[in-house]
Amino acid sequence: MKQIARLMATGIIAGVILALSLKIIQITTGNPAYILLFNMDYIPALKQWDNVPGAGMLFHFITCVVSVIALFYILKILKWERIASLYVAVYTIGGGILFFLSALTETPPAYTNIAAWLYWTIGHAIFGVVVGLLIKSRFLK
Repeated sequence: MKQIARLMATGIIAGVILALSLKIIQITTGNPAYILLFNMDYIPALKQWDNVPGAGMLFHFITCVVSVIALFYILKILKWERIASLYVAVYTIGGGILFFLSALTETPPAYTNIAAWLYWTIGHAIFGVVVGLLIKSRFLK
């Protein structure tokens, strides 16, 4: 149970850093990649909650926590759970691919916005670095 709590904390900490990174990019460049973190209107079952205050934020953090827990236990099966670079690789590649879900919504940014894709992917690389370092540092003892 202690390990799950620490994995949850890892997801929340990394999720905050991801959101802050993309918010700083939005403030400094005007690029809307940050908006995608909280957008649920492309998921039919969640679309009805998209305009509920705080729902997008909850969606973001649940996604962060679930992805950290799932990836940790998948890597644990292979005895690779303490290899930080794997978290960086999975979240960078996965984030880069997931960006294209923006094609399913009219909410900006457009899936053709290369700068937004780059910022989004870099943000997810940062997420991966934070997750990998926290796990490698024995935060999860």
